[in-house]
Amino acid sequence: MTRGVVYAEAGARPTVEEIVLDPPGPHEVVVRVHACGLCHTDVHIVETGGWGMRFPILLGHEGAGVVEEVGADVASVAPGDRVVIAWRAPCGECPSCRRGDPRRCSSQLRGKRRAYRASDGALLTPVLRCGTLAERAIVHEACAVEVPGTLPFEQAALLACGFSTGAGAALWSTPVREGSTVAVIGCGGVGLAVVQGAKLAGARRIVAVDVAPEKLAIARELGATDAVDASAGDPVEQVRELTGGVDFAFSAIGAAAGLVQAVRMCGYAGTATLVGIPPAGVGLDIDLDADLFAPKVTIAVTHGGDTIPQEDFPFLAQAALDGRLDLARFVSRTVSLDEAPTALDAVGHDGIRTIVIF
Repeated sequence: MTRGVVYAEAGARPTVEEIVLDPPGPHEVVVRVHACGLCHTDVHIVETGGWGMRFPILLGHEGAGVVEEVGADVASVAPGDRVVIAWRAPCGECPSCRRGDPRRCSSQLRGKRRAYRASDGALLTPVLRCGTLAERAIVHEACAVEVPGTLPFEQAALLACGFSTGAGAALWSTPVREGSTVAVIGCGGVGLAVVQGAKLAGARRIVAVDVAPEKLAIARELGATDAVDASAGDPVEQVRELTGGVDFAFSAIGAAAGLVQAVRMCGYAGTATLVGIPPAGVGLDIDLDADLFAPKVTIAVTHGGDTIPQEDFPFLAQAALDGRLDLARFVSRTVSLDEAPTALDAVGHDGIRTIVIF
């Protein structure tokens, strides 16, 4: 018996409920969760009435903890290991993996659904195969990634989604070249992680773009060299006046206008990368000749930073321990599991990241 945050049906408020877990199966592990970040993806699931997932839903996908139990044939981790829970791990079998491009894996390794509501025995659907807004989670062993034990759990949890999505976009999805110029549209948690990733990659100039002065101030603290207030005029014109057009532009907002702006901020042969989750059914208002063909701009998409967790999470963790990344600055506050449902309402309005501590 354990407890977790359950979203029972469309229109219902998530609540903390008792949960029953099956034992782990082959290649599966039980992780005792110690910290879980509250990510906008969980809010998106509630706001969209489940995002197409089967109810009831066990929320959470940004967790870190300690391996408590392992199933048969587990070879990569052992009880007592400190791990970050990844929501994606390359499958090795899809066309992308077979051609040697696991960062573009179109499938993921996953454990079976093994959590049930104690109240009625209903099988729970864990968000992104994780379900880490719970005291324990069962995941595929490839998704339990060992990280240095000296990294605090509340910082390690960030690597599971938000931070690796942003930093990974700049490091691995569309790798920022050393000495290049970068624009980051949207300075929430993911956008700020893009700033950190671009800084780590050696970008010469990083322009942060947002409408909130407090977010722009944090972006400067984390490595942005310039700040553009998008409420004070056309952000495209402001960025191009500063840089003449950037080599890489990242849209870390959901609105389609962010990607349009990213395309138009690019200089010749620049790359515009979509990082935020866009709304369904929305197109781009761009001039194919003037915005794409003539300046030879590339549009790219990242899914969660296109990480290979077993390689990238330890790298990011060590970079934080070495002082090359500032994960501590991303932890705005901590709450208990019982406070998590209410804290979800404030995601995006209460600092960079709220972390649930178990």
